[in-house]
Amino acid sequence: MNKVFANATDAIFDLQDGATVLFSGFGLCGNPENLIAAIHARGTKDLTIISNNCGTTNDGLGVLLNAKQVKKMVSSYVGENKEFERQFLGGELEVELNPQGTLAQRIRAGGAGIPAFFTPTGAGTQVAEGKEQREFNGKLCVLETALHGQFAFVKAWKGDRYGNLVYRKTAQNFAPMIATAGKITIAEVEHLVEPGEIDPDHVHTPGIYVQRIFQGKDWRKPIEQRTTRKRST
Repeated sequence: MNKVFANATDAIFDLQDGATVLFSGFGLCGNPENLIAAIHARGTKDLTIISNNCGTTNDGLGVLLNAKQVKKMVSSYVGENKEFERQFLGGELEVELNPQGTLAQRIRAGGAGIPAFFTPTGAGTQVAEGKEQREFNGKLCVLETALHGQFAFVKAWKGDRYGNLVYRKTAQNFAPMIATAGKITIAEVEHLVEPGEIDPDHVHTPGIYVQRIFQGKDWRKPIEQRTTRKRST
């Protein structure tokens, strides 16, 4: 099955206001920049976004936040985005914070069809407020529910027309689990190749999880924290 779309705009033709969307990325690494730009241009609003963070003040998912297109963020780390802070403290943005490992496992559970699981992380703290807690092997655990959405948007290094994906280095981060947790998973790739050109042993996300794929372009790949040192003389 050929799952190829011409570009990001065509691939999100049925994205509606109020949708829940999972995004790959860790900081500004592995962001699906083409899809973020297409959503911004489309003007889709009231989105619930599930992602490790919300980019920075002006980059990554911060583009959608600045445009007031995001209603709720389900995240782990949000400390690099001043607009996020402003909207949250001003009551303009709903936020559901998760321990990072718990967020990853909630997404993985959503993709695996597991409705909920117990974890010791956060038990007995504010994270556990309003949630069921039980003791296992002498350790208090909290019940966490799975996360999934109508869409999952991921950025991969290479993909074929069947949707098999390969991520590169740290850009894997949350991408493999996020690709499994959307009813419709859309991948933008740096290299779109023919079936058979990817070694099966190197596939990170099998094409069965991917419904749409397109060749991306013009990535900026901004650096979140630029650290330099003086050259020795």
